[in-house]
Amino acid sequence: MVSNSFSQLRRLAVSSLCLVSLFAQSSGHLTVGEPQKVAGKRGAVVQAKIPVSVDAGFHVNSNAPKDPSLIPLKLTWTATGALQAGRVIYPKASIEKYTFAPEGLSVFTGKFDLVTDFTVAANAPAGPGLAEGKLLYQACNSTTCFPPKTVPVQISYLVQ
Repeated sequence: MVSNSFSQLRRLAVSSLCLVSLFAQSSGHLTVGEPQKVAGKRGAVVQAKIPVSVDAGFHVNSNAPKDPSLIPLKLTWTATGALQAGRVIYPKASIEKYTFAPEGLSVFTGKFDLVTDFTVAANAPAGPGLAEGKLLYQACNSTTCFPPKTVPVQISYLVQ
C-alpha cells in the first residue's frame, strides 16, 4: 500500500512537470493558458475551463464558420477511461468584415474560454490522472491565413 501511494505521488509529480511545459502553449498566434483542474466523484459531471488567447491583430475561425471551406476551431479529447468527454462549449463568435470577406466571417479574437463537460466513469479508479486533447485552429490576420495548427491540451483531474 505504501509503494502504491509512492507510485501515485511519483506519477503526479512527473505529470505536473509535463503540465508546466504545456501551460501557455503557443503555436502561431494562439496561446492556450493553464486549464482549470477538475475533481469529481464517480458518475459526476464536471466542467473544465480552458483559457485561450489570440494575438492582437489576428483571428481564428469560429467552431461554426459561415463558409464550410474554412477550418473551424475544434477541441477534441482522447478517451481516458476515467473521464468521458461530452459537449464542448464555445464562446459566441463575432462577425467581422475583411477586404477579402466583405460579407463577414464568424471568428474568435482576443481572450476567451472553451469549456468541456466530462462525466467521471462509474468504474474510474480513484486518484489523479490526465485528460488529453487537441485544439485545431487556423489563425489569420487581415491579409493572410496561416497553415492550420494543432495544440495539445491536457487537464489534470482527480477522481474522488
